[in-house]
Amino acid sequence: MEDIIQLLPDSIANQIAAGEVVQRPASVVKELMENAIDAQSRNIKVVIKDAGKILIQVIDDGCGMSETDARLSFERHATSKIRSSDDLFSIYTMGFRGEALASIAAVAEVELKTKRKTDDLGVYLCMAASQLKAQEAETCKDGTSIAVKNLFFNVPARKNFLKSNAVEMRHILDQFHRIALAYSDINFSLYHNETEVYNLYAGKLVNRITAIFGKNYRDKLAFCQEDTELIRIKGYIGKPENAKKTRGDQFFFVNNRYIRHSYLHHAVMNAFEGLIPSDMHPFYVLFIEIDPKHIDINVHPTKTEIKFDDERTVYAIIQAAVKKSLGTHNLTPSLDFDSNVNHDPTLPQFQQRFPKSDYQSGGGGNNYRPFEKSPQEKRNLSNWHKIYEGLEKKAIQENTYGTFDFEETTQSKNEENTLTFESNANKLNNEGPAKETSNPIEPAGERQSFQVHNQYIMTPVRSGLMLIEQQAAHERVLYDKFLDSLKNDSGAAQQLLFPSTITLNPADFQLILEIETEIRNLGFIFEVLPENRLEIKGVPADITNENEQELFEGFLEQFKNYQSTLKVERESIVARSLAKRSAIRAGTKLTSMEMNLLVDQLFASSNPNYTPDGRPTLVMLTLDKIKDFFEKPDFLWET
Repeated sequence: MEDIIQLLPDSIANQIAAGEVVQRPASVVKELMENAIDAQSRNIKVVIKDAGKILIQVIDDGCGMSETDARLSFERHATSKIRSSDDLFSIYTMGFRGEALASIAAVAEVELKTKRKTDDLGVYLCMAASQLKAQEAETCKDGTSIAVKNLFFNVPARKNFLKSNAVEMRHILDQFHRIALAYSDINFSLYHNETEVYNLYAGKLVNRITAIFGKNYRDKLAFCQEDTELIRIKGYIGKPENAKKTRGDQFFFVNNRYIRHSYLHHAVMNAFEGLIPSDMHPFYVLFIEIDPKHIDINVHPTKTEIKFDDERTVYAIIQAAVKKSLGTHNLTPSLDFDSNVNHDPTLPQFQQRFPKSDYQSGGGGNNYRPFEKSPQEKRNLSNWHKIYEGLEKKAIQENTYGTFDFEETTQSKNEENTLTFESNANKLNNEGPAKETSNPIEPAGERQSFQVHNQYIMTPVRSGLMLIEQQAAHERVLYDKFLDSLKNDSGAAQQLLFPSTITLNPADFQLILEIETEIRNLGFIFEVLPENRLEIKGVPADITNENEQELFEGFLEQFKNYQSTLKVERESIVARSLAKRSAIRAGTKLTSMEMNLLVDQLFASSNPNYTPDGRPTLVMLTLDKIKDFFEKPDFLWET
């Protein structure tokens, strides 16, 4: 029987290795930028075409390579970063495996130009599918330029799995942000289809953060620093009021290497406990400096996972550092233990009422003498009961639990001239296909609905009483309308009298381009402008009195949140996001007509009982249940 085990050719082995290292164009950007940093570059330029599918080029002014090093750099496990196994636990460079260039050259066409400062001529190499196509001397600038063309040209299956240009560009921007944040002392620039996306100058970390995420972040940051024998922590955290529902603006760096670490993220979240809701995530950029012997970065080819030899101590130090920063910048409630509340200089009357001579003790006797009251105090004591006159009657009339005197309420409404404002609820038309549903509510003309705390709608039904949360109900109504518009391309729009131009950060701008078709089908009318700008000319007809920029930013934030947590069709995510953002808020006062219209539209929707994300929209109190409330003995009432 013949032997069946054989060594794979280098070309196939490199393609297998590339599956771990090169997952998408963003992976190539990451590896090439890290190599440029290890080459001690001070200026790094990234050029992208068609989201990296056609071209990824990284140009640096680093140390360059000799002709021999340039050729060896494309061999597997060829590296200048380590020499022995002991070096794995003293790594300060970004790369060390020696797999990046070999993996990239296995699935793309690569052109390399490199020159050392001491050399007169540089080197030009051309690789394709792990095969050397050309090698010659060439005149070029000091440093290295690597151009990766036609990614996955020889692996069609991998190429077919790539997403749209907007999606792939967002992943490239994520990688660019992480490396640019880690090295704020290096100049970075990014160009996409010959358009400048970023031009970041070397400077302080806070300047790099505002250059990437926007100038409005400057007032949202608090400095964080802690030095211990084990680790040193330095960076910035976001103020609690600026926390978002979506993750993505959280950055951990260990020895300037970006990592993902859920355990350390939990430490930061614990520090913010009580300051932000449980479903919100704060912004932070935290750098951890630690001796490499205490960590292991050789866990995954992407090098974004890391292990600490004492994770609990690191956890405790990070949590304490963040809490200290929150307290130092007065972002948490604090008590002033140095002040004496019994001797407050702002209350001089207390010092006058308690002179030292009023209480004397000595010789075992008690020489206490009652305090003498001033004429003003005597008058106050004799008239104190007048303060409460009329409050008892007012408290009964303004019962916060919504006890209504229907006759008095109706009469007062007829006698007073009230001014009401338009709300989003009455902008919704009541059109739509007729549905045969078991509608429990009375006809609009025969029922009287009431609003409780401008948040709930209480309306009588045939079987008792129904309490509806107005925001949840409106969200369900809008979701059905938006989803129908997306499926039928029938979104109605209202033109703006004055178009509004908004500026987005590059990541959000790419997200807009990714879902541009869906946004237009909802009824938005806009024009894409250079420099990540949009000119809004129209908004969906169901949305009124909204600031266009706040609407877009809120919609995008909600979309990113749903996109990361829901596994449903994109149309459904878009409809949910805009419905969530546009629904009337708790505290919005509605007229009787608006309340009845909202109730009718809710019961004409596809699922009146629940919002799109599964929250209940209403609670039904049957007559039997109401009767039980009043017939139970007192000792059976639940507290």
